[in-house]
Amino acid sequence: MLWRDRRRSDNIEDRRGESPGRFRMGGGRFPVGGRAGSIGGIGLIILVLLGLFFGIDPTVLLQGGGGVGDTSSYAPTQQQQQNQQPRAPGSGALDEAREFVAVVLADTEDTWRALFQQMGRTYQDPNLVLFSGTVQSGCGFAQSASGPFYCPRDGKVYLDTSFFDEMSRRFGAPGDFAQAYVITHEVGHHVQNLLGILPRVEAAQQQLSRSEANRVQVMVELQADCFAGIWAHHAQRSRGLLERGDLEEGLNAAAAIGDDRLQKQSQGYVVPDAFTHGSSAQRVRWFKRGFESGQPSACDTFNADRL
Repeated sequence: MLWRDRRRSDNIEDRRGESPGRFRMGGGRFPVGGRAGSIGGIGLIILVLLGLFFGIDPTVLLQGGGGVGDTSSYAPTQQQQQNQQPRAPGSGALDEAREFVAVVLADTEDTWRALFQQMGRTYQDPNLVLFSGTVQSGCGFAQSASGPFYCPRDGKVYLDTSFFDEMSRRFGAPGDFAQAYVITHEVGHHVQNLLGILPRVEAAQQQLSRSEANRVQVMVELQADCFAGIWAHHAQRSRGLLERGDLEEGLNAAAAIGDDRLQKQSQGYVVPDAFTHGSSAQRVRWFKRGFESGQPSACDTFNADRL
């Protein structure tokens, strides 16, 4: 990606090295997964205890995952846990990561401001919170192991850039454009929130069975993939950010964190009814659809004949 010497967003909150304070349950909702209300009292207690034991935000367990891919159930190794300890902002790789994130976020602002204007709407820029290890969001306490996520309660994207290393080492998805895909997918959830999609989905999921709610959640995530593809379309067409091989990096990243591949790696078999983000093939297909069209109208996963 030709990202250097580009405009950087001012909507970055750098909380790396900060303590998130005392643990707090609840406080909001994550835009991913099923319904906490469908879990019995004993099951709820077990999930909370598991979350505290493994260091995972219980709200993420209750909602079925978080962000660009549900990686929270794949417990980090001891070395990975050490890598996720809070680190103070400084020079070198950390600051370069901040600059990269700020450039990508700025470019999403340019893309979605123009598209919202075409729709007769006003785009509201999200803040992106950089953290290390743990963070307190408007949706509750979260840890790096949960992966990047968007909180609709405070309208912010949360990212520990150590996830980029995780993508390369564990999921075989290296490259700066793969990292940009992660950021723009989460911004895609912000777009959904501004358009009123996330509130409607959450209300509908309360009336559905677990498997039906998961299917709707897959539609949400695939639409965010499509929105990420829309950003890539305009980043290339209007500003020439992409280099040779970048699109392949993005498609590889989308495939690497498909539910079927993650389930196969984790448990050795695939359970489609438990999908919350979509298969590798689906994620690739919808990212490509957004990239090829550049139009939000092409991303209507809720009325598509084929996901």
